[in-house]
Amino acid sequence: MTGRPATFYGCETNLPLADFRRVLGDSILGASRPIEDAARLGAMLSGANLVLTARMGRAGGQVVGIARGVTDFAWCCYISELAVCASAQGLGIGRGLFDEIRHALGPRVSIVLSSVPGAVEFYERAGMARVPDAFWYRRTK
Repeated sequence: MTGRPATFYGCETNLPLADFRRVLGDSILGASRPIEDAARLGAMLSGANLVLTARMGRAGGQVVGIARGVTDFAWCCYISELAVCASAQGLGIGRGLFDEIRHALGPRVSIVLSSVPGAVEFYERAGMARVPDAFWYRRTK
């Protein structure tokens, strides 16, 4: 036994904005997301059609991890965030969320994401390959 609290993963269609903001703000993504702009965060959350959470301790416990994506469930999925609270890092929650994403999508759907520099090694350890031919129009606001 590892002494780690149980983690419950699930798909959430009505995740409270406060939980989304808190997890982003307490993760490596906090500096790169508009956590002070509630309207924009709300639009980000409502625009996703795949929202998975990790809750600590019990099924209704505190949200400590979130994965948010947009997918057609047939060909590809873009993961916009995979965030884990700093206090829960190192417990396998990010890997658990990634496994839940793969389970929800199945083997026929590819997964694409853009990593913040501090998370590159995590995605490499998770078995994702770097893609040299990706393109991006950067946000101006």
